[in-house]
Amino acid sequence: MTNAALIVAAGRGQRMERDLPKQYLTLGDGVVLSQTIRAMLASPLVGLVRVVIHPDDRSLYNVAVAGLSDMRLLEPVTGGASRSDSVRLGLHSLSEYSPDTVLIHDAARPFCSVDLIARVLSELANADGAFAALPIVDAVWKTTNGCASGTVDRTDLWRAQTPQAFRFAAILGAHDAATTDAADDVEIAHLAGLTIKTVQGDERNFKITLPQDLDRAARLIAE
Repeated sequence: MTNAALIVAAGRGQRMERDLPKQYLTLGDGVVLSQTIRAMLASPLVGLVRVVIHPDDRSLYNVAVAGLSDMRLLEPVTGGASRSDSVRLGLHSLSEYSPDTVLIHDAARPFCSVDLIARVLSELANADGAFAALPIVDAVWKTTNGCASGTVDRTDLWRAQTPQAFRFAAILGAHDAATTDAADDVEIAHLAGLTIKTVQGDERNFKITLPQDLDRAARLIAE
């Protein structure tokens, strides 16, 4: 069975408020994206890795992967106007390799563990897809004009992470059939009627979004 990993790195990361997209900001001895690629390549279950990049970022990408020589890392492909477009284009670029399954992962999650990758992929034996997620344990409130207006029952509510793994043909078909953009690939799969399992995620597997997230990542990688 061939497992491919598709890393989505075409976003602009505007909430980071930096001159560079967040995936190209320095982290440890590389940048965020290079650390994420290393995390995918660390898994012996991952046979191919492809990164989807913004058309303006090829030179940044080249610098990011300069120290990576793993033959499983394919040439990058250019993404589209939205995340869903980028994933669809990335999936089509993998079709020539005919992978059985694909892991779709955010470039800004550099702390995905080998164990988490294995646990997500293992669920595909009995489902079309599976994704890492964390249960919501805090109280959840709705607000109106900045004031608390009502609670939300947090039973069965989960915070989605990536990687999100799918049987390749199923998720490719779901993306081709989608008519609107979606929050993530689980939504695309759900709209297509696919069966998707939830896998216990990891608090370390957070998404770098704000400046304080990058500070947290720097502390973790220095440990």
